[in-house]
Amino acid sequence: MDNDVAAGSSTSTLGQLALGLTLLAFGIGGTGVIDNVAASDAASLATWVGGVALFLVGMLALRAGNGGEGTAYASLGAFWFTWGTAAGGEASAEATGLFLLLWALLALTLTMSAKGGGLFGQGVYGLLFVSLLLSGVAAMAGHDGLGKAGGWVAAVAGLAAWYGTTAAVAGWPTSLARPGRKAAAAS
Repeated sequence: MDNDVAAGSSTSTLGQLALGLTLLAFGIGGTGVIDNVAASDAASLATWVGGVALFLVGMLALRAGNGGEGTAYASLGAFWFTWGTAAGGEASAEATGLFLLLWALLALTLTMSAKGGGLFGQGVYGLLFVSLLLSGVAAMAGHDGLGKAGGWVAAVAGLAAWYGTTAAVAGWPTSLARPGRKAAAAS
């Protein structure tokens, strides 16, 4: 997708924006870069923006006949709602890690199925997969460094989703032209 990341449907635009903001908040919290801010502090945003809003966007996309987008947003909404409502709960580190690893499989499925989505389709979902994988392993192994790496990857995914949405709305470029492409088109 060149300049039509999410342009085509308002559900795509809203879905990518909700995903981007949620990933950014989750990621920044996971990095530990801001004192006294943890990933669990993003629970309210994850519940309402990442959970409820994404789920509703997914339902609207499914109703409009867009099965791929609807499945992606509805399932991501379910993930974020579940994570947001459970954050800070009494689950063991192993259970938390398993939860994140299982949802990493969803992100992998979304990555593989977004083959026509370019950087802002496959890229965001691919980064989400890596983030959940790192965060899940970190939780199970008690490895803070991997958890922080997962946070950074989530933050980059959030920035990519946010930029893709902003670019679609503002008409900014979302891909780099291949060298010689404009010259060939002008001939």
